[in-house]
Amino acid sequence: MPEDNFDFAFAETENILVSAYQERLEEAEGNGGLWAYCLRIENNSGRRIRLMQKDFCITDSTGKNHYEQSYGFHGELPDLEAGECFEFEDTVSFSGGAAVLYGCCHAVDESGKAFTVKLPMMQLTAGNKTNRFAFH
Repeated sequence: MPEDNFDFAFAETENILVSAYQERLEEAEGNGGLWAYCLRIENNSGRRIRLMQKDFCITDSTGKNHYEQSYGFHGELPDLEAGECFEFEDTVSFSGGAAVLYGCCHAVDESGKAFTVKLPMMQLTAGNKTNRFAFH
């Protein structure tokens, strides 16, 4: 888990709570850089779920979009019983002064019902030296 100086963004779908934070790892020319982000997905739904896929989009300050769609989470398809959580960390990079990271996870419950879990939107701003992000 992150240190106490991190802010979190939250999103909730069907009693699945997703908290997220980001941290700037290195600066690149053009004020972009490499960012780490962590997602904590808590199953408060009262049913078992499986996280199947993630769909992310990064839109930079020039309007350029980069999409990432992948099956599972680093090859893992997490099963979460009611009350359990899963943490996922990864990195993103972009060029330009700022970007927004947003998306969703696709899941299925124990009855086979597929649903989408919204992720919190994270604003990555190169001039933001405190490694904090905005809530949307």
